[in-house]
Amino acid sequence: MSLAKAVISGTVYRSPEKRFTSNNVPISAFAMNISETEETLVRVIAKGNLAQTVEETVHKGDRVVVEGRLQNNTVKNEDGSEKRIVEIDAFALEKLAGSSGNGSAAKNSPDTLVQFGQTDFSDDLIGEDEIPF
Repeated sequence: MSLAKAVISGTVYRSPEKRFTSNNVPISAFAMNISETEETLVRVIAKGNLAQTVEETVHKGDRVVVEGRLQNNTVKNEDGSEKRIVEIDAFALEKLAGSSGNGSAAKNSPDTLVQFGQTDFSDDLIGEDEIPF
């Protein structure tokens, strides 16, 4: 169930894992900690070309900003109980400068942003006449 569009930032808690759907579409998923003081994990799902890029460039400990659709999901634990999780179906990801990963661009300049994802966004979601200000 889709809830809303969200932009979050945090530290990659678990490195991305890449898998493929039955239609051979790449999907990459990783866990991200969005809290500075305690462990607050969000699962990030990237599909298609973004999944390939995420799997190659994002590593545990990197600081990233993710934009996508916020959604709830239910997963079953090993003991059979169900657990609700928050996840983001990502369509854009930015790796922040100074990340602990292997990105050479992030090491060269403290102001460097490396952006991955779609740059052409649809205006179909909201029209100008719907903006309240």
